[in-house]
Amino acid sequence: MENVLASRVTLTALALLLTGCTIGGVPQYGAQYGPHLSPTECRDLAALKSQAPPTMAEHQSELAALRKAGYNPSPWNDDPYYPDDLQAAQRLVDYWFATECQALLNGG
Repeated sequence: MENVLASRVTLTALALLLTGCTIGGVPQYGAQYGPHLSPTECRDLAALKSQAPPTMAEHQSELAALRKAGYNPSPWNDDPYYPDDLQAAQRLVDYWFATECQALLNGG
């Protein structure tokens, strides 16, 4: 009887922990949260779209933008949704770039 009770408590704690991780990792996409990309990210993404050799800082800005869009690269290289999740995040970052950065980059 004690094993059943201990298993139940452990499973409940595990379920709550996983639920918290899932809820905490959900990105917020709504317009009410303001601009998604910082001016630095806009500038670095624009530089990456040019033919100039990219810098490490530009790559870091791109990765930060992709993470804001919901992409979380697995450190164990076992992402079952790769490359679909990366491509979805890239489309979202491209949309943000087109809608949020153009005025900033054009001086407006």
